[in-house]
Amino acid sequence: MSASTSTPVSRRLCKVKHVILVLSGKGGVGKSSVATQLALSLLALCPASTKIGLLDVDLTGPSIPRMLGLDGESVRMGMGGEGWVPVFGDREGRLEVMSIGFLLKRKEDAVVWRGPKKTAMIRQFLADVRWDCDVLIIDTPPGTSDEHIALTEHLAPLHSRLTSVLVTTPQAVALSDVVKELSFTRTISLPVLGLVENMSGYACPFCAECTNVFSSGGGEALAVREGLTFLGRVPIDPRLVRMLDDVREERERELESGRESGEVKETVLERYKETPTWAVFRAIAERVWAKLEGTEERELPGAPDGVRAVQAAQAGA
Repeated sequence: MSASTSTPVSRRLCKVKHVILVLSGKGGVGKSSVATQLALSLLALCPASTKIGLLDVDLTGPSIPRMLGLDGESVRMGMGGEGWVPVFGDREGRLEVMSIGFLLKRKEDAVVWRGPKKTAMIRQFLADVRWDCDVLIIDTPPGTSDEHIALTEHLAPLHSRLTSVLVTTPQAVALSDVVKELSFTRTISLPVLGLVENMSGYACPFCAECTNVFSSGGGEALAVREGLTFLGRVPIDPRLVRMLDDVREERERELESGRESGEVKETVLERYKETPTWAVFRAIAERVWAKLEGTEERELPGAPDGVRAVQAAQAGA
């Protein structure tokens, strides 16, 4: 398909400047948390006029609504049948979120679909949602399956605006799988902004001692070997885990106390900025934004050592 071809997807996304696919070769490496943190970090760092979209195409395991405290939200049709209106994750409407989780009657319901139905759903997410954002981050399922093929086919007219971020954990089995994902990006000529080494160590919240639960340094070594930009090393942060797990319950309690939902949603970003991981992901987001905007020649901080940053934040707490 020619990059200049006009399609329903290209027309819908005509105002989107950058589309970032968050990819991993293996499940369980924290890809959805990386996509969520990247969206929140860009939201905090970019000018107030910049809008961020977050699309969850992990159709059989949607987790973005839970992470942002948006469980129970539903999608509505726009005026005049202009498409689905995404769920907003903040008070100002700068964070647009879409997931199949918003379309299920119950969040416990399983999605049991064959390839063609998955492809049709992804097309709807891209062409029928009223995206009004500058950056669209797409959280994909692990591997190189129907969802990835559907995404790359529908996004082909936007190839010049399409990039990706790879996520891995440091251990050998995850690294071997992310190499296959890298091969996928090269096969379809998909630019890679860089690689994130997630779950790289566990910094104890009490003594700040670091334990390399899944080894450490494997992602960085892979990035060097393959000529990729190493975006940073992100440790397991208990405070972040608690925030992502508890945000829904906290929101329900706040709603019961009479606070407006918009005010509650706004606190998701504020709570995230209070976690030690925010310092790590801020640097990662700065590097991603610089590459997107073509300003990477500016002097930017090196890839953050997440363990040290979390330890420093905990020591100062």
